[in-house]
Amino acid sequence: MNDTSGYHKSKKFLKLPRMRESKEQFKKFIRENQKYPAAAIENKIEGDVIIKYKITDNGDVFDPSVIKGLGYGCDEEAVRLVKMIRYNAVKNRGVRVTAHSKIKIPFRLPKEKKQQKIKMVYTQTPAAKEPEKKKKEQEKSPYQKTYNYTIKF
Repeated sequence: MNDTSGYHKSKKFLKLPRMRESKEQFKKFIRENQKYPAAAIENKIEGDVIIKYKITDNGDVFDPSVIKGLGYGCDEEAVRLVKMIRYNAVKNRGVRVTAHSKIKIPFRLPKEKKQQKIKMVYTQTPAAKEPEKKKKEQEKSPYQKTYNYTIKF
């Protein structure tokens, strides 16, 4: 039996909350709001913190807990970031549903900008003496002297 009324029945019984941002927007949100802990920078700590949390039907995040942590303040920072995430509210036929989710928050040390020092040595040497034939040819050309330059990095 074909249904031509345009009514499309949802295949899932429960609707789960979804993040308001796209994946790329979420990554940008993490980059802009993440404060790398000073203790982690001093000890050169990098890695991922995995957090599990619950989401209300209104889209609010609560009860975050660390599954895999790094320490040095990274776990607390990841929990702070997760609490800032917002989800879209959902309605499930009048029933309040709490969803569970987990997320990986990456901690990567800021790349140090290496400043390259350039040492320039400027030497000017006249060209070696040339045979008589070449001297006569050079007299015709507008360039009378030839110099070699050496720049060392």
